[in-house]
Amino acid sequence: MNKVITEITPLSSKDCFYLVDRYKESFDYPLHRHAEFELNFVENCEGARRIVGDSIEELGNYDLAIVGGGLEHAWEQHECCRKDIHEVTIQFSSDLLGDSLLAKNQMKSLEVMLDRSRNGIAFGVPAIMRLYSKLMEITRLQSGFYRVLKLLEILYELSLEENFHMLSSSSFANVSTVSDSRRVRKVEEYINKNYNKEIRLQALADLISMTPTAFSRFFKLRTGRTISDYIIDLRLGYASRLLADSTMSIVEICYECGFNNVSNFNRIFKRKKGCSPKVFRENYRKNKIIV
Repeated sequence: MNKVITEITPLSSKDCFYLVDRYKESFDYPLHRHAEFELNFVENCEGARRIVGDSIEELGNYDLAIVGGGLEHAWEQHECCRKDIHEVTIQFSSDLLGDSLLAKNQMKSLEVMLDRSRNGIAFGVPAIMRLYSKLMEITRLQSGFYRVLKLLEILYELSLEENFHMLSSSSFANVSTVSDSRRVRKVEEYINKNYNKEIRLQALADLISMTPTAFSRFFKLRTGRTISDYIIDLRLGYASRLLADSTMSIVEICYECGFNNVSNFNRIFKRKKGCSPKVFRENYRKNKIIV
């Protein structure tokens, strides 16, 4: 049986965070999850792949990502040929800052970033280059107060970055999205309950007493996505979870997740995920341990 391992990290309850700075020749740690947040920086990693939830991306020479607690992740060798991979991993618990501190106005951007990290966040090369010296500096500082300050500085500056993208879909990561708009929340709740059925635009518009045209504009304005993209991404997240964890056939998963035919499902999945459902399942499972 293939299994995602739950890692017990070396982080002590008396420490603010755990840091590992290492050079290695390959990526060999299997897909895993843990309760702690993880900030992971890698250089000399061109050709490797990062797996976070249902996101599988091939890397360039640099990678920097933050992954929230409980979300499965791994960095795999794939086509990386470098023998001088440099990796800095920082793990910290959710109580490092505490809810009362994160609730302060000055901490808002940090609160937002840590909440987003439940889906995983990858930062672009410009952001990595801006933080590179600080990432190297924290490895040289002795463990103690100033190293904690440096981590907080790094996290805060990352929270202000605009050069990033989200990784795992919310439906795969089992993360509930909370909109500021009561009407958007009502629509999202309806879709979440009925994603495996036919969902008509008119029915969604009727939920919040709008015409279909006005509703489409309203939803795009509030969420930044079209209603069709929202529904497709939600369905793909549930499909990816079934591909990763179940023995259901691809045909069964297609219809279970609300797609009306297999060829359409395969086409959309490949366009959105960069590979076919079959390849996704193979890539995902080979990074699990066999028990």
